[in-house]
Amino acid sequence: MADESGSLASPALPTTRVPDPAALPFVTDLGERRGDMLYRRFGRTNEMISAIGMGGFHLGKSAVSDEEAVRLVHEGVDRGITFIDNCWDYNGGRSELRVGVALDQGGYRDKVFLMSKMDGRTKKEAASQIDTSLKRMRTDRIDLVQHHEILRYDDPDRIFAEGGAMEAFTEARQAGKLRYIGFTGHKDPRIHLQMLAVAAERGFHFDAVQMPLNVMDAHFRSFAHLVLPYLVEHGIAALGMKSFADSVLLKSGAAIKPLEYLHYALNLPTSVVITGMENQRDLDQAFEAVRTFQPMDKAKVAELLARSRPHALEGKYELFKTSATFDGTAKNPQWLGEDVESVSKLAPVME
Repeated sequence: MADESGSLASPALPTTRVPDPAALPFVTDLGERRGDMLYRRFGRTNEMISAIGMGGFHLGKSAVSDEEAVRLVHEGVDRGITFIDNCWDYNGGRSELRVGVALDQGGYRDKVFLMSKMDGRTKKEAASQIDTSLKRMRTDRIDLVQHHEILRYDDPDRIFAEGGAMEAFTEARQAGKLRYIGFTGHKDPRIHLQMLAVAAERGFHFDAVQMPLNVMDAHFRSFAHLVLPYLVEHGIAALGMKSFADSVLLKSGAAIKPLEYLHYALNLPTSVVITGMENQRDLDQAFEAVRTFQPMDKAKVAELLARSRPHALEGKYELFKTSATFDGTAKNPQWLGEDVESVSKLAPVME
């Protein structure tokens, strides 16, 4: 770009911070309260889902027994949770298997909105993973299936390429194996925007987008600031995750109570806030967060974020943004699948 003198001016560098962290979109419809739970609309659909979702990763941890995982799912659903999260790769499939056992009993499958995520970037790999997830979870359909871990700028191109994973997703939807399509990621909001841009170029509308939304995020490479407004404008369901980042955020020493972490995410225009529940304390805490939630205005949010700010500016505790700790597909690239045929034909031999 040339300035008035005719010389080339450097483009502005991307910023990792915002001048006013509390200048956020806030929830305008708190949801419908029924019993111990709030229910919010899933994007622009008529589906109503629980404002708190049960995270699938924690249900498959080795420290949790099969029996306890099933019990937690049953109690959570009995008390009002309808959104159940999962992923093809969680704990080597144990998370999906346990949820499958729980939902196969007593008609629980028909009481929930079931979600899972697939790592495959090719049509072949994604289709195989979808079928495996259906079998593990003992169901003939998954309500929402998402492209998992959109962490790299080439992920959108691979997914939307000829022979890419999106072909498997749309064919599975046509076959009734899934109902809605979304994507997830935790690395950088600009990569989320790239995925949304590539989809828009191809005329594709995502039903849901999952991303980290927490009291640290507002200060550093913020999904809430950069991605959430687009989702609201386009009627895409916002799925919040990593409210605690598997307890890492709690290690910061910030003067913030666990319930406040959940209240912050519920105060954003999220369809659901997904949180891990690996014991009774976690389950009860989630319901207590819903019971005690009151909408916060900008002043209250600003006061809360002022407490998180000293711990958040460099992303030290948001390890999913600043390290490879949470990057399952980076550690296991085989989950993504091989290159599609068009790439293989063009690619030089790499020695």
